Amino acid sequence: MNYRNRSRQAGFTLVEIAIVLVIIGLLLGGVLKGQELIENSKTKSIVNDMKAVQAAYNGYIDRYKSLPGDEAAATMNARGWTGTAGAPATAGNGVLNITAAETFTGGIAATEAAAFWRALRGSGLLAGDPTAVAVAALPRHAAGGLLSVTADPAGIYGQAGTFVCATGLSTKQAASIDALVDGALPATNIGNNAGGLRGATNATNPLAPTTAVAAGLAYNETTTTTPWTVCMKI
Repeated sequence: MNYRNRSRQAGFTLVEIAIVLVIIGLLLGGVLKGQELIENSKTKSIVNDMKAVQAAYNGYIDRYKSLPGDEAAATMNARGWTGTAGAPATAGNGVLNITAAETFTGGIAATEAAAFWRALRGSGLLAGDPTAVAVAALPRHAAGGLLSVTADPAGIYGQAGTFVCATGLSTKQAASIDALVDGALPATNIGNNAGGLRGATNATNPLAPTTAVAAGLAYNETTTTTPWTVCMKI
């Protein structure tokens, strides 16, 4: 028996090892690229979910010449819509009043927050149950967090108007959404306190927005691991 030849056949050559390493590298690269594509697709879906609420809001105004959520229950009842929610005594004053603190509560029946979701769903402009109130009335975005609308008289993150907000976002998702809505982030990677999209983060989830401008914070996935809330002006 030729033990010399046998020992030569026992291991892999450098070329074989190199080929294996290249294959492993390609597989890992494919997996990482696939994960990146999935994450990018999810982020775009979140933005689309926010824009769907925006489109429903504007469509309602165009159709009924009234703000969704600013109508009395009797007005919606007369249209044959199910549910009991309606705006309180301020109904029809042309102002939507959903405070920052109410953003992710959905509101009880006699609030403009609850009336908002009944209006969009009763009209068929947004899918969902028009009888639902409180948190059950709030839709969820592609990443599983809550979507809602807020219109605080004191403003949201330093801006006046009506906003659609998404909560329960990772730092990477918040940064990507910011870039999709407002364009490329500055060199500082801080975009949460400027532009049409504003946001903040802490351990609370869902995190209600504030009326004050959020402190500028770079989108850093390593140092910021708490969930984000972002709000886009409608």
